[in-house]
Amino acid sequence: MKKNQLARLIATIAFGTACTAAFAADKPSGTVRFEGSIVEAPCSIASDSINQTVPMDQIASAEIKGGKKSTPKTFNIDLLGCDLEDVKKSVTATFTTATPSDAYEGLVAIQGVAKGASLGIADGRGQLIKMGDESSATKISTASPSMQFQAFLQGEQEDDGQGKKDVAIVPGEFNASVNFMLTYK
Repeated sequence: MKKNQLARLIATIAFGTACTAAFAADKPSGTVRFEGSIVEAPCSIASDSINQTVPMDQIASAEIKGGKKSTPKTFNIDLLGCDLEDVKKSVTATFTTATPSDAYEGLVAIQGVAKGASLGIADGRGQLIKMGDESSATKISTASPSMQFQAFLQGEQEDDGQGKKDVAIVPGEFNASVNFMLTYK
């Protein structure tokens, strides 16, 4: 009798396993991969701040003609899980680029069809942050501070020896890339 019960138990387990496998084969499936890094710092950078795209508005050529700046577009670098007991109580950002502007020191050359403008980054108060320079410090007074910045386009001008002359603005799509590094103080 015990052999019979054992045989039934084995058959039930085998049938259940086969049904589960057949059931799973009919369902959409996929893989979730998790990536990240551990860094020696008092705060973590929020994942949506690490590699972000800032959608700039459509900018009228008239808005930036004559070396003027476009209306700035705000973006943030959000920090998480800050150690408020750490001796470092503020953080700065330094932006760098592989494509510096030829027209303006510290700005970024735009890429794409559009021409005649450079991209600049300012702090939350509108003060220009030149590429390679540190931003003003953001205090770490909460566990999740946010560093606020602004991006803008500036119409290019060149000096022809008799004064500044506007560079022709060519309408079209553009993009620009910068990297950032945080320094805790």
